Amino acid sequence: MTGIFTHVFLHNPLHQWLLAAAIVVVTVLAVRLVTGVGTRVLRRLAERTRTHWDDALVEALASTRLWLIALAALHPAVHVLTLPEAALRFAYGTATVAFFLQIGLWAAQLLHIWITRTREHARQHDPAALTSLGAVSFIARVGLWAIVALLALDNLGINVSALVAGLGVGGIAIGLAVQNILGDLFASLSIVLDKPFVVGDFIIVDSFRGTVENIGIKTTRVRSLDGELLVFSNGDLTKSRLRNYKHMQERRILFTIGVVYQTSADQLEAIPGIIREAIEAQPQTRFDRAHFSAFGASSLDFEIVYWMLVPDYNRYMDTQQAINLELVRRFEKAGIEFAFPSRTLYFGQPLEVTGGRGAAPAPVRGERDGGASG
Repeated sequence: MTGIFTHVFLHNPLHQWLLAAAIVVVTVLAVRLVTGVGTRVLRRLAERTRTHWDDALVEALASTRLWLIALAALHPAVHVLTLPEAALRFAYGTATVAFFLQIGLWAAQLLHIWITRTREHARQHDPAALTSLGAVSFIARVGLWAIVALLALDNLGINVSALVAGLGVGGIAIGLAVQNILGDLFASLSIVLDKPFVVGDFIIVDSFRGTVENIGIKTTRVRSLDGELLVFSNGDLTKSRLRNYKHMQERRILFTIGVVYQTSADQLEAIPGIIREAIEAQPQTRFDRAHFSAFGASSLDFEIVYWMLVPDYNRYMDTQQAINLELVRRFEKAGIEFAFPSRTLYFGQPLEVTGGRGAAPAPVRGERDGGASG
């Protein structure tokens, strides 16, 4: 039996290979035991506390990969063996990559839990923060794995400084090739940080209008009033003049009406008061002014301004409709007529032409537009 354990295989006795395998197995079992016990203890603790950090640690421990632990255990295991230089470098490199990959998985799980919980809190209390969280999540994940990769490469003996410098030169070349995409990326960051609009806002861009559904890395998607999906480049949005109606608290309304030219001065003087009463009779309105503003081509014009105390557009349209109907009733009762486009022609008497062959009809003496009825 002793001869079996002393049998040399690949320049190492069998008992040395068994010792190396035992180191790997014991390491895996130890990590499995620690994570199992730690998970149960933290889970019982999490049930009695309100903090979320213990829950996060439970989920992070659950992301442990035993095969990565086994590969990382190769580092101490090969110390008991006599191996060629190339084999040692391969084993050390594999163990290093596995170790940092597992560290990255733990950190990524904690980051994911933090972002998920923050997003849920923002959805309930601050929906505007959802846009920022999307960009922060992307940048944080990229930064995390970049750090993990650099640490792994540094431990593998690679000159990270030279690599970073080389990546910088290559990055400039790539940046010139994809400058439009990078422009949209930085525009997305500008939108996230400056917040001219967030998901859920109703915006108008040029002649397009709709509700923001998603702000991505390159494009922003807006659902129009007609139902179609409008896709805007983030770079174009940052260069455009847009109107955001989400944070409107009051809505200023300006409209005009016209009455016929036959309206008497007393009736004209009474019209602003009638309009004021019609507006103030509606809920959630604040009267501003009503004036006889101009002598129009076909009407005597009045300009009216009032404020809706709520920004809802449907509520505004319901209110305007009620005001219009009330004005029709009040004007009809007061004998005031609304104007409509019309034209009145005035003809003179026929003129006799001396020295000619006969009398010719007189030309039109006058012509006037007006809101006359009849």
